[in-house]
Amino acid sequence: VRLVESGGGFMHSGGSLTLSCATSGSISSIPAMGWYRQAPGKERELVAVISSDASPYYRDSVKGRFTISRDNVKNTMNLQMNSLKPEDTAIYYCVAGVDRDSLSRGSWGQGTQVTVSS
Repeated sequence: VRLVESGGGFMHSGGSLTLSCATSGSISSIPAMGWYRQAPGKERELVAVISSDASPYYRDSVKGRFTISRDNVKNTMNLQMNSLKPEDTAIYYCVAGVDRDSLSRGSWGQGTQVTVSS
């Protein structure tokens, strides 16, 4: 499956951004989709995952601030990011796979840059 991210950009601390991931096929056939991010000089980390039944997973640092969703009609997955912090600055990647544990071995998008200033 081909994945294309959009919606990244620059935002001041406390602001909001929404990332979108468009899929080349039917999103309803994809068991798990999520977002990874990687900041300069840091390890890649899993941010959020949504399964085909719409149950979400969030890493602790984004709980209460980020919301992941999927639209089976538009074949898109979104990440609504509120109360952004400078530590959210990273390249964000859309990923599609079988389940959360093996998601990193799935299909990846090209990434979109998110920069949050203090």
